[in-house]
Amino acid sequence: MTAEIAVVPGDGIGQEVVPAAVRVLEAVDPGFSFVEADAGDAIAEAQGTPLPESTVETVQAADATLFGAAGESAADVILPLREAVGSFANVRPARAYPGVDALRPETDLVFVRENTEGVYSGIESDLGEGVTTLTRVVTESASRRIAEFGFDYAAERGADVTVAHKANVMRVTDGTFLDSVDAVADERGADYDTELMDALATKLALDPEQYDVIVCPNLAGDVLSDLAAGLVGGLGLLPSANVGAENGLFEPVHGTAPDIAGEGVANPTAAILSAAMLLEHLGHDESAKGVRAAVEGVLEDGPRTPDLGGSATTSEVADAVISRL
Repeated sequence: MTAEIAVVPGDGIGQEVVPAAVRVLEAVDPGFSFVEADAGDAIAEAQGTPLPESTVETVQAADATLFGAAGESAADVILPLREAVGSFANVRPARAYPGVDALRPETDLVFVRENTEGVYSGIESDLGEGVTTLTRVVTESASRRIAEFGFDYAAERGADVTVAHKANVMRVTDGTFLDSVDAVADERGADYDTELMDALATKLALDPEQYDVIVCPNLAGDVLSDLAAGLVGGLGLLPSANVGAENGLFEPVHGTAPDIAGEGVANPTAAILSAAMLLEHLGHDESAKGVRAAVEGVLEDGPRTPDLGGSATTSEVADAVISRL
């Protein structure tokens, strides 16, 4: 049966990099059908909501979603979209590529980030007189689920697992997270290391080669993966997958980049690599490998967009990837 892909470009350079990624998927030709939907600031201006119910329904009905970026309405778009696909794991690879001027060219690691709770649960209160609160939610069930996913992901790749936490300060919440991870590891006979998330930030900058798969609570995974982007050449190179039990949403880690939006020079690498993760999620492993190999060849030999020191347009980079395919 033909898989249906929901395409949600969103705002800013999402309107440029997502169509480039769709062109690559069409060139691979796994028999997908595509249905486009709207989300973000522009649609909020037109319809009064950044995430129309019709978009949520389209995403839920699709087999997978390719998403671009949202502007000021990001929190009102991406969090509900992740929830719509039942996502509980956010997978963010960070790898340095030949031909790219990377701060740490030895970097090759993956963040597996819990995607449903922590400080992103949205429970904030204004108590008045300049006092506000944020409630951090950590449950045993969600912690076990991300641990199981992380250990499975690492085992498939023969990779070591490091668990990031801050249980020395957040003793109850991160204590629950660590206890849950440890229980899963015991059941599976799996080995893992732990690192305090602030110490891990320093060690990543100094020696990223010692890490393979890093399993994190929600906020830690968000911050640490952006740090890793700085080690490999920037956010324009980082894809991500928001994985649920059956559905998934795939998006570049970068934002809308309003300073270059509309100029046609946005780097489509992260969006195309996100499309490769989408292919893998739907069982097209060989096609995913082909896309990654084509992207790596273009990054090494060019053409490159201005953020990587070149002068190519978004379309020219996509053309080069397709040509290699």
